[in-house]
Amino acid sequence: MTHQHIVVVGGGAGGLELVTRLGKHYRKDSQVRVTLVDRNLTHVWKPLLHEVAAGALDADLDGVDYRVQAAVAGFHFQPGELTAVDRKQQRITLAPICNDQGEAVVASRTIEYTKLVLAVGSVTNDFGTEGAAEHCYFLDSVKQATRFHHTLMNTFLSLQSQRYPQPLQVAIVGGGATGVELAAELHKSAELIRAYGFEDFELTQLQITLIEAGPRILPALPERLALAAQHELEQLGVKVLVDTAVTRVTKEAFETKAGTSIPAPLKIWAAGVKAPNFLSAIEGLEFNRANQVVVRETLQASNDDNLYVIGDCAAFTQADGSRVPPRAQSAHQMATMCGRNIIRQLSGKKLQPFVYRDRGSLVSLSSYSAVGSLMGNLTRGAMMVEGWLARIMYKSLYRMHQVAVHGYFKTFLFMLVQGINRRLRPKLKLH
Repeated sequence: MTHQHIVVVGGGAGGLELVTRLGKHYRKDSQVRVTLVDRNLTHVWKPLLHEVAAGALDADLDGVDYRVQAAVAGFHFQPGELTAVDRKQQRITLAPICNDQGEAVVASRTIEYTKLVLAVGSVTNDFGTEGAAEHCYFLDSVKQATRFHHTLMNTFLSLQSQRYPQPLQVAIVGGGATGVELAAELHKSAELIRAYGFEDFELTQLQITLIEAGPRILPALPERLALAAQHELEQLGVKVLVDTAVTRVTKEAFETKAGTSIPAPLKIWAAGVKAPNFLSAIEGLEFNRANQVVVRETLQASNDDNLYVIGDCAAFTQADGSRVPPRAQSAHQMATMCGRNIIRQLSGKKLQPFVYRDRGSLVSLSSYSAVGSLMGNLTRGAMMVEGWLARIMYKSLYRMHQVAVHGYFKTFLFMLVQGINRRLRPKLKLH
């Protein structure tokens, strides 16, 4: 076998699991090199970004360092942001790496590959709404979530110094899992901050508004569970607005199709996702309206045997005509099958088709509750779960990701350390 270079771009849920699997498989094979490319130096499971934004999770302590993981799993890591893919020459180009002063510390580079995997995830889709990109916070990355958290803490500090002249108003567009989870987590943060120098802050001074354009929140869940989640949020004081389409965003407020204005100094847009715009610059690939790359049943691009696409940026059409949803469980399943197919392809074996198995959806309402529906072989149909059982199952999703990356023993140690840290560290990140 000639020398092979497998390059995976994107170290999210799917990408990191994939390079870990391939790195371990080819660790002792001098003919195969596995490289991960990511613009960040650490990985945080994307479904937890709302916790980073609210301060419940410290990304510096809970993230996975790509260089450390590379040393452990046997792959290589190249920091950098993808700017171009030359499919004919089979090479990618990475942007220069600059310091805080904008000076290039690493020049633009090219990396040759024999197999390329695009696992670059998704970004927030504001659907071209006027002012959304300018005035809203998006939660696409740790950097963005951290930026919102800093603003949130500074807003608390500013209001306290002025003796709370007006309520702290936060509005979230999007009643899907991210918006619902963030609303609950922000309320929990407001509860916790009272123990850290803000004892004069009253929860009645917090006004959270969740805005959904559709007829109900959490459309991926059964209606009964969606209504239960809405009731829980309203019990916390969150104002839930459905059938409310936002048409314009200003510095002070969201403006709706009905002509109303929803004031909020802090605005988050969590209404939809699409594949990153730079993908459309890759010549010759097939894309859908959400900018996702169309893939075959083997997860290869529709017209390139040496290019695989997994996760949120992949447009995979199932046998019944439906699309695989952009979820962490989809990325996990795709990473597993993509790893198998790359190994089979390099061994000259026939590739296997990817079959998505919907295990259901779970939504966390901070420490208050959780709701979800489970489907598949485990339940032989569908089972609705709420409360503490749903909370346990929700946490188990992250544990499954940790097992895929670190193995069972290290995951157990992480759980042990996390339990200790809950006793030693503040319950809220304060800066």
